[in-house]
Amino acid sequence: MQIPILFEDGEALVIDKPSGLPIERPRRGGACLEDHFEQLKLGFQRAPVPVHRIDTDTSGCLLLARNPKALTRFSRAFEERKVEKRYLGVLAGVPGASEGTIELSLSKISSAEKGWRMIAAKKGKPSITHWRVLTEINGRALLEFRPETGRTHQIRVHCEAGLGLPLLGDPVYGNGKGAPRTMLHAAAITVPREGKPPIAATAPVPRDFAALGFGDG
Repeated sequence: MQIPILFEDGEALVIDKPSGLPIERPRRGGACLEDHFEQLKLGFQRAPVPVHRIDTDTSGCLLLARNPKALTRFSRAFEERKVEKRYLGVLAGVPGASEGTIELSLSKISSAEKGWRMIAAKKGKPSITHWRVLTEINGRALLEFRPETGRTHQIRVHCEAGLGLPLLGDPVYGNGKGAPRTMLHAAAITVPREGKPPIAATAPVPRDFAALGFGDG
């Protein structure tokens, strides 16, 4: 598997992570992004390091740092909410409004039956997601999400708990039906840098989105 590269310079890479490929090695073993680090060195001595995380099912833009100093700077940009992120997602339905902002604090819970998941909880970590409907086809809606925060499963929970509609194919916050995976795509990322042009990358709409009729995100 060749990993598409969307942006490259001396301190950063942005790749188009395929859906289904975890960033870290699963406990049960199997393929992961680490298997491609040698390929992603691109002549550099160090292997690049992921700056942030996107879910295994989620496709699209993932930022990698090529050295420790860059990793520190990029991580700080995420912490200070300076990174602009744009996601596309297909909802298992059509929301009642055309756009809005979801503010729901999130907390992690775990049970023996269902494993761990995130829930909306007043004592959780503050989370903010701006959203708007781009198009509707066959009773489903393609939404653009611009999260201000980067909590685990944030967009997925905000869809289910904030909009009342899960992402299509989501097996944890929905019924897992209608698509072979959770239909979420990290479509674009912009990371500001002092004294340099920003890191900016856009990942093309995946084939499985296009197969549902959502080819122009």
